Amino acid sequence: MSLVVQKYGGTSVGSIEKIRDVARRVIETKKEGNDVVVVLSAMAGETDRLIRLAQEMTETPAPRELDVLISTGEQVSIALFSMAVQSLGYKATSLLGFQATIYTDHSYGRARISEIDTRRIMEEIRKDKIVAVAGFQGLDEQGNITTLGRGGSDTTAVAIAAALKAQVCEIFTDVEGVYTTDPRVCSKARKMKKVSYEEMLEMASLGAKVLEIRSVEFAKKYKVPIHVRSTFTDKEGTMVLPEDKSMEKILVSAVTYNKNEARITITKVPDKPGTAVKIFTPISEAGVVVDMIIQNTSAEGLTDLTFTVPKVDFKKTMGILKKVAKEIKAERVLGDENIAKVSIIGLGMRNHAGVATTMFSTLAREGINIMMISTSEIKISCVIDEKYTELAVRALHDAFHLDEEPHGR
Repeated sequence: MSLVVQKYGGTSVGSIEKIRDVARRVIETKKEGNDVVVVLSAMAGETDRLIRLAQEMTETPAPRELDVLISTGEQVSIALFSMAVQSLGYKATSLLGFQATIYTDHSYGRARISEIDTRRIMEEIRKDKIVAVAGFQGLDEQGNITTLGRGGSDTTAVAIAAALKAQVCEIFTDVEGVYTTDPRVCSKARKMKKVSYEEMLEMASLGAKVLEIRSVEFAKKYKVPIHVRSTFTDKEGTMVLPEDKSMEKILVSAVTYNKNEARITITKVPDKPGTAVKIFTPISEAGVVVDMIIQNTSAEGLTDLTFTVPKVDFKKTMGILKKVAKEIKAERVLGDENIAKVSIIGLGMRNHAGVATTMFSTLAREGINIMMISTSEIKISCVIDEKYTELAVRALHDAFHLDEEPHGR
């Protein structure tokens, strides 16, 4: 008998009938002789509704109370799901994060899982029950309810799979798997049979919304096989696995894009030790994550510094930097929200030359100017004008022949 962890997102449990359908699918897995633990998100739109309620009450809700509020969405889902399973003649029980003893740190709204005590879950499994666990939530060492941030149910599912040493963690969503790019942008996008943890980490960090990045980090650390598949079909999806030799043969595996970043430039910054610290420390203290950074060559003791931040933090960061610019005697602060980051990803890039040349020449042929470039072992990212995003994605997808089915992929 195998132990399988399944996760269903908000669109999969968006109505009573959809929850019944999920219950039927889970029961089929049970009938195949498996023990099943199911992790559920809140019903589609419910978390946003709860956040709006909090904001109607106060502009700045206390983080602890906000977590108490928004965690209730998953409570509704697991209770209704368990009722559905029971109405179909099978045993089920629902467990909230604290009942499943999912321990986290105390960072409200973005807590990280530190440990899972599996005894309660295993106790219910031994009673031949389907166990439904609330995703997205846990408890800190003081016993306070915490939430894991957007996409946190993915992380819950993979962490539980790791703790239980499950055979597989199946992530059910509204797409059929992991694609070579966004099918809504490129009609030639192809579903991949398998993708490595490393590639999936890059894809998640660079704009692909199939899996939450922390869930992939967990899977990689504990070697949990993830099967990304659709709730609405029985087709095989995409396996996320450790890399193998067949994966390394593929030069580029995917093209991603991210329109949720903004570019900031500080001009004529004094080029001397300690200046960068004065610029980036207040940004860090404000909780803003800086991504790409480029510093121009110094001229007459001055330089320009350009970097990207999440678009939601743009105004806050601009406000901080205008004060900093005065303190360090920089000339001015410029900002641009109309940018996008387009990236190519592939394990084969480690051992092949010419990938960057193909990317840059492809964008040049389409008349797309590159504003910034960053690289790693398995990715190249370019910042471009946002209005060219879809064109760039399609052109790069064609340039690297990603619509063609490679051997093993």
